[in-house]
Amino acid sequence: MSKKVAIVTDSITCLSKQVVSQNGITIVPATFSSGGQLYRDWVDVTPTEAYELFLADPESFATSAAAPMDYVEAYRELARQGRDILCITISSKLSTMYNVARIAKEQVMAEFPSIEISVFDSLTTTAAEGFIALAAAGAAAREDSLDEVIRAAEDIRSKVGFFVLLETIRHVYRSGRIPKIASQLGSITNIKPILTMSSGSMRFAGAVRSKERGLERLLAKLRARVGKNPVHIAVMHAYAPDEAEVLMERISSEFNCAEIWLTEFSPVMGYVCGTGTVGFAFYQD
Repeated sequence: MSKKVAIVTDSITCLSKQVVSQNGITIVPATFSSGGQLYRDWVDVTPTEAYELFLADPESFATSAAAPMDYVEAYRELARQGRDILCITISSKLSTMYNVARIAKEQVMAEFPSIEISVFDSLTTTAAEGFIALAAAGAAAREDSLDEVIRAAEDIRSKVGFFVLLETIRHVYRSGRIPKIASQLGSITNIKPILTMSSGSMRFAGAVRSKERGLERLLAKLRARVGKNPVHIAVMHAYAPDEAEVLMERISSEFNCAEIWLTEFSPVMGYVCGTGTVGFAFYQD
């Protein structure tokens, strides 16, 4: 008989504490600093509080991946329970967390040789990664084997996507995708980029000059991808709850939603995207 499987993922999945608790998921927090003080994402401060720190002093705000010991401690606790582990990380092309999780895996498997740990590159981020973790948690709750849980994660990874609309291009230089001067010039001209994922990397999917036009563009992109098929949606925002509520109502009324929920955009991603970002992660049945 196979061991029960535990799911570990990072805080960039945008999964609330309630959802994490309900699904038995272990979260390893990414970290960020503001004003010289270190914070753990979703642990020491809420996303809203983190964005208030960001707005107060955006230049002192910086992010970092979780430390190897954070993964080691999470793995050890679950290994002591005799559980195999599937760790789902943000895309390895966006962060070192995948490599950090693998280093921790080797250490803990040496300590617990009867335990199997698999580190899974989600090739995405935000609640798109969250959907993969939730699918894996669902398979684990059915007491599927580790291989079966991995297949459930692979299935959703092949389907999931996201689109987000930024309020400003000002901070995007931090992603390394464009020079700082280009971000500053784009901010002056009020360009609002649309971002998505492709092959594990963040990509530009267009740009607009008004929030209204941008939201219409997002909905058009979703319509082109899913049509009238049942779709799972996570609406996300960075310090823009009212706009996110409006977007959620539009999606609920215009699409065949198998599920739809609202969450805050991880401030670790907000470091690049800035406040005012709205969007959604999705996959269709």
